[in-house]
Amino acid sequence: MNAVNTGSTSYKLGARSWVSVSFIALALICLIPADFEIYPSDPWLEFTRFFSGVANPSINNISFAFRLLVNTTSFALLGVSLSCVIGFFLSLHFHRRLVRAVCAFVRAVHEIFWALILLQIFGLSVITGVLAIAIPYSGVFAKVYSEIMEESGYRRRDQLFFHVDSVSKFLYSKVPDVWMHFRSYTRYRFECGLRSSAILGFIGLPTLGFTLESAFSQGNYSEVWALLLIFYLLISTLGLWMRKALLPMYLITAIVLLPEIKPVSFDNIARFFSHDIVPYPLRGAVELNASVFADLRNWFWSIFTEQALPGIWDTLVLTQISLVATALLALFLFPLVSKKFFKRPARSFWEILLVVLRSTPEYMLAYMLLQLWGPSMLPAVVAIAVHNGAIIGHLLGRHSGSLAFRADSSVSRVNRYLFEVVPRVYGQFLAFLFYRWEIIFRETAILGILGISTLGFYIDSAIQELRMDRAILLIIITALINIGIDVISRRLRSNLHLNLTPNV
Repeated sequence: MNAVNTGSTSYKLGARSWVSVSFIALALICLIPADFEIYPSDPWLEFTRFFSGVANPSINNISFAFRLLVNTTSFALLGVSLSCVIGFFLSLHFHRRLVRAVCAFVRAVHEIFWALILLQIFGLSVITGVLAIAIPYSGVFAKVYSEIMEESGYRRRDQLFFHVDSVSKFLYSKVPDVWMHFRSYTRYRFECGLRSSAILGFIGLPTLGFTLESAFSQGNYSEVWALLLIFYLLISTLGLWMRKALLPMYLITAIVLLPEIKPVSFDNIARFFSHDIVPYPLRGAVELNASVFADLRNWFWSIFTEQALPGIWDTLVLTQISLVATALLALFLFPLVSKKFFKRPARSFWEILLVVLRSTPEYMLAYMLLQLWGPSMLPAVVAIAVHNGAIIGHLLGRHSGSLAFRADSSVSRVNRYLFEVVPRVYGQFLAFLFYRWEIIFRETAILGILGISTLGFYIDSAIQELRMDRAILLIIITALINIGIDVISRRLRSNLHLNLTPNV
């Protein structure tokens, strides 16, 4: 038996090493076509001006900024609450192929893309902000809740219920065993919702990102830092003010304090579905004949070769480089917050830093770096790696703190890191990394809205030109690739026997 276990362990370690080396090699190859040029003539001077603002944070219009902060929290609270309920009921039917397919598609489309679509229907309204969060998050909740119910090993107590309906059986026999996992993940998803809500301001919705973009474009770095510090404070104190008993009051307050809901134009909805998203060759076609299908084929091929393929190439290149950069940064960061390397006073500073890094949305960080370095891939790689590396570093640091060392363990931190801790957490590290692979791809795609030539660049251009048929086609292509990455990620995790904690 020992020989079998040893052989199995050696196989897993060898497979994990081979996969790791392959991903690194692919990232190095992707560096060849990548654009990392810094365009401003003196970026370090701009950096100095930017960081000097932290010494004197100030807000020109406090009441307006507070209103946007309330909107940010309200959009997140209502969007996550709605998606939580929808996702829960979808998770009960997640075994059905159609439900899984729908959930996979809606969560594969980033909330900013959903917002850009909904803007064409509802305009800059509350409905757009709430639904932009609720739609993709419903798919995420359905998947994660289903996985929690499958993997938590809840006790089957159905034998205690003989003449009880199925709903009561579920509520009394299953929910008590998974409730803590549900609550923990929902709290984490609300933190994500706050970040998503904030960046919706960059496309015009009345959230914190709206003022942040204005302050940054005007070079008012004191206001930028004031807004960022407020946002970090909101995230870091989440455990203090988000209480279960206060949730009903928060929901009622969020509804009351939201901006005025504009009347829904059913003409806009009808036009969107009957005209705007219909492929151009099919508009006005009396009958579907060979000529119409030829025009449709040419329309699709033109978009695919001129926009989709270049966008896919740049998105995949940027994703692969960002994934490996995330991995390297996470391996560097996690010892800084691990009990096995530093005591509490030393860890406190690094824990605060990681909170700041993982609380800053990639889109927001990339926007700031683009103002300093120009529209190359470098700001995108740094933004994605910093945000995701901080998340994985935090999770690994917490996981490594529970490891038990032998009595003869090395006291050297370097030896402990290389020979004791990393080999034992590497499987969990890969699980976290592969789980965030699809998330990194989604973030890479939307950074095109900022001017980087990923798929988001072509999607945003199509929307700006009011060519929603092109935009929807490109969004569908983006979603399908994201679903493909998710499938590869799950197969890798399964083949490498990687266990995943839900809270990522």
